[in-house]
Amino acid sequence: MQITDVRVRKINSEGKMKAIVSVTFDDCFVVHDIKIIEGQNGPFIAMPSRKMPDGEFKDIAHPINSQTRSLIQESVFQAYEEKQAEDEE
Repeated sequence: MQITDVRVRKINSEGKMKAIVSVTFDDCFVVHDIKIIEGQNGPFIAMPSRKMPDGEFKDIAHPINSQTRSLIQESVFQAYEEKQAEDEE
């Protein structure tokens, strides 16, 4: 599996959510609404989720091992940094 495209769709300068990202795998499967959030220990990615009737949020798509999560996170952060650099120009 390879990440073939990462699109940063929105960047907020205010608030904790910094961007919303779409990631395409093998040019044939896309996951939308991955969020970049500024946390207490630095930025992290939050996978797409849905609010459940009890008020908790449950991921609707997510990696099932740490290697895949790292691959996605590195690609997302790289695209986010590139987008920030573009916007500063």
